[in-house]
Amino acid sequence: MTKRKPHLSVQTDLSDLFTEVANDHVKRGYPIQKALTTIVKQMKASGLRPRTINDYELHVNHFAEVTKVTYIEEVHADHIYEWLSSMNVNNQTKLTRLKCLKAFLNRCIDNGWITSNFWKSIKVKVDNPVKEGATDKEINILLTMLDLTRFTELRDAAAVLLMYQTGVRVGTLTELKNKHVNLDEKILRIDGGLIKNHQPIYLPFDNVLERLLDALIQQNEVIRSKYRQANSYLFVTKTGTKIASDYNNHNNIMKRINKHARDYGLKNINPHALRRGFAKNLLRKGANIALISKALGHSDIGVTTRYLHLDKEEVAESLRNFL
Repeated sequence: MTKRKPHLSVQTDLSDLFTEVANDHVKRGYPIQKALTTIVKQMKASGLRPRTINDYELHVNHFAEVTKVTYIEEVHADHIYEWLSSMNVNNQTKLTRLKCLKAFLNRCIDNGWITSNFWKSIKVKVDNPVKEGATDKEINILLTMLDLTRFTELRDAAAVLLMYQTGVRVGTLTELKNKHVNLDEKILRIDGGLIKNHQPIYLPFDNVLERLLDALIQQNEVIRSKYRQANSYLFVTKTGTKIASDYNNHNNIMKRINKHARDYGLKNINPHALRRGFAKNLLRKGANIALISKALGHSDIGVTTRYLHLDKEEVAESLRNFL
């Protein structure tokens, strides 16, 4: 060992200079913002929908802003209650945001940053009204009011009937391409990349929808040719571009369907009601919950049960069939 030269040996005792800082870092733990960044990267790598990832970022950032909590280890139940109390929204919205925060914290456990899931017992009570689905009568009223000689209304009619007959989500609808539609077999073949549970699904449709889709595909080609667009989306704008640049905020189909509902006084014409109407139609015609769950692309049959949300009369009528 080389002997240290006397003039290079520091005589002042500095052994405790950085101990407090180091201990403070260990004590405080893992920063929430760093955890969120890491989890978002993991979610993107897993192929989760941009909408889901955006919800994580929005609600976790809001939680940190309201509670002023910096580190994951500092989070406790009082912070969550404080965050929920700060919201001027209904309980259903609070419940949705709470579920998102809980999912984030569960991922923190998976990553080993925290060990206790104390938030499991935190709940928001919601009185859920029975949500109705679209009916054949409402669909027929809307379709007879639309002018099918106009491109936008032909597109709207095809979109409404496609969601009602197949139950696809409006976000999935905007990603559909010509390759997903087989007009000869009257079937929609959707690959797993477009479905929330990543499982491919085949969904049949009737002759009326086949004619609408055939006309729409032909008109799309005319529009794409005029504006020199080189895509194959099933639903395009008047200039041949993709119909939606964002799931919620820039979805032309969603906006137009909601407008038609207001204009014609149709209570249950919206993307969710159309999808729910599809599910309830299957149930009324004798399909079991497992089949309906598969058709909706649900990974959990419990979600399907809640999704159908039958009222007392519907339950009684269904039970009567087994007497």
